[in-house]
Amino acid sequence: MPYTPAGFFCDRLIRERERRDGEGSLSKPLHFSGQDYATLKQECLTKKCLFEDDTFPATVESLGYKELGHKSNKVKNIVWKRPKEICENPQFIVGGASRTDICQGDLGDCWLLAAIACLTLNEKLLYRVVPQEQSYSEGYCGIFHFQFWRYGDWVDVVIDDRIPTLNNQLVFTKSAERNEFWSALLEKAYAKLHGSYEALKGGNTTEAMEDFTGGVTEFYEMKEAPKELYKIMNKALERGSMMGCSIDSLVPARFETRTTTGLVKGHAYSVTGVEECKHSQHKESKVRLVRLRNPWGQVEWNGPWSDNSKEWVSLSKAEKDKLHHQSAEDGEFWMSFEDFKKNYTKIEICNLTPDALEDDKIHKWTVSVNEGRWVRGCSAGGCRNHPDTFWTNPQFRLRLLEEDDDPEDNEVACSFVVSLMQKNRRKDRKLGANLFTIGFAIYEVPKELHGNKQHLQKDFFLANSSKARSKAYINLREVTQRFRLSPGEYVIIPSTYEPHQEGEFLLRVFSEKRNTSEVNILFKPAPSDAGEETEEDQQFRSLFQQIAGDEREITASELKNVLNRVVSKHKELNTEGFSLDSCRSMIALMDMDGTGRLNLQEFRHLWNKIKQWQGIFKQYNSDQADCINSFEMRNAVNDAGFRLNNQLYDIITMRYANENMNIDFDSFISCLVRLEAMFRAFQAFDQDGDGTIRLSVLEWLQLTMYA
Repeated sequence: MPYTPAGFFCDRLIRERERRDGEGSLSKPLHFSGQDYATLKQECLTKKCLFEDDTFPATVESLGYKELGHKSNKVKNIVWKRPKEICENPQFIVGGASRTDICQGDLGDCWLLAAIACLTLNEKLLYRVVPQEQSYSEGYCGIFHFQFWRYGDWVDVVIDDRIPTLNNQLVFTKSAERNEFWSALLEKAYAKLHGSYEALKGGNTTEAMEDFTGGVTEFYEMKEAPKELYKIMNKALERGSMMGCSIDSLVPARFETRTTTGLVKGHAYSVTGVEECKHSQHKESKVRLVRLRNPWGQVEWNGPWSDNSKEWVSLSKAEKDKLHHQSAEDGEFWMSFEDFKKNYTKIEICNLTPDALEDDKIHKWTVSVNEGRWVRGCSAGGCRNHPDTFWTNPQFRLRLLEEDDDPEDNEVACSFVVSLMQKNRRKDRKLGANLFTIGFAIYEVPKELHGNKQHLQKDFFLANSSKARSKAYINLREVTQRFRLSPGEYVIIPSTYEPHQEGEFLLRVFSEKRNTSEVNILFKPAPSDAGEETEEDQQFRSLFQQIAGDEREITASELKNVLNRVVSKHKELNTEGFSLDSCRSMIALMDMDGTGRLNLQEFRHLWNKIKQWQGIFKQYNSDQADCINSFEMRNAVNDAGFRLNNQLYDIITMRYANENMNIDFDSFISCLVRLEAMFRAFQAFDQDGDGTIRLSVLEWLQLTMYA
């Protein structure tokens, strides 16, 4: 559901406060849907009842919305059951969680299961996501919980243990052990996080890897992979990084099809091992092997080094034992590194810290997290192909302060990784949302603009080319790339490919050294000149005195009459005139003595401002369309002396633009009146000039109600 302007800011302030209090961290995760696991479990134990989760009920709505929705035949015979109704002696985990506990069911979420298989290789990571204290014996009351990283915060997701079954068999993920249920419950919690099981259909392994770790992923196309890929993979596994790989399916109709070699195109695999072995007969000769797992729990590679291939004869028993070689149709198999490169088209490595994979040193990187929004007609400017609107996208300043310790070719540079992630598209899929095609560009900021947080204007981008950019715009949840740039100040522009695509995003910057990234901040407006009284002003004063009469003051209704009589003479504006509400705002702006009326001096000041703003409006109303578009509104507001951040421009568009993303003269003046009033009120409270004020709730209400 889209934010209202007030809701957006309140939500943002709350989240910032929570982060300061440590909430959203691993040790203090947020409670998803407001559910506290410990509290709910204690309630169930006290009442001696089994937990039933009304936020993710055992109904069709939790299954899906289309293929698993009410009209689907697939769901007619599905029955939700607790493990104790499915088998005798159910267990949460049997003999330790392992990759053989994950077998895909009737849901296209191999990408998720491949990530879970990788997760089992690192116990510390696994039990971060799957808390260990849970069981089907002591303290059982039908409630379980799991932890995921979600757009910068860790969240704790509570579920009950009712699972979809068909003929007493689990419909979705299951374990090779019939009485083991941790993987099925983990899948259910992840489905709840995204709104339904069907929301998990189709995806990228890296998405789940990052949701399990909070790490950042780098992609390698096999045809463009670096020479040291084997070394990179080996070191990645040593450091606990998670890896997935796949074979592209060129023909969509043949998605997830088996090849003659036993591999499946359009299917996600886990990389679970990388080893180098000696031949028993030719000890000087070594072979590099890669171990992979098919989430189906079956269907394996049948080429060299497959389970029963002749190549295994060349290895000693010790080498076989080191590799845990066994012949079993369990979905796991070995293949040579060369065959791996020939058959798979891409590999994804999720770096947990993230670590630099190019050298032997383990680096601890600093992370900067920035949230943002693209708003239609305001800050959704599209890519560089749209020069008239590209500059309106959110802008994030990046300062690279310290160069790397180990420069390449004696080059002084700073290494960093930029990650752009679009938010909530999977969850909103049932509303028709698809992934946007996204990317970003990085521009160097001229030295004369260093420290100047103003939003860079269109002319800058017309005159300057980017220093770096994402390799491509692509419809993935996240676009990530590694860069090396000279120390200095840069601006990162995240965008969708096309303009007017509205959504939220998370921009993360991982850097080796002390570097910073930040969003533009709010500036006070520049003062405006009143100007001298003209013949028109004199006529206007005469008109004011006629309407004001003996009281020498006018009300909002009288102000409306005065302004509309004068504005009607300006045929080029072709406006319907000011509304009573706009005039009330004007009274509030200029009412120095709190009477709710304007005297001549107050009115003259108002009229001078309106004339100034009218000139700005005419400048941007070049096509005589009686309005200015919401993108040009940024320039107009800037010309009026206000320096705002992206969030405020978003709010202005939502509040004042019509359905065509245009702003008429009345709305334009109303907006500037409101800005002027709020700045003036703030400055009145900010007596020490430090840019912060403290208000009681009544002061806040007085300030906002009258503005």
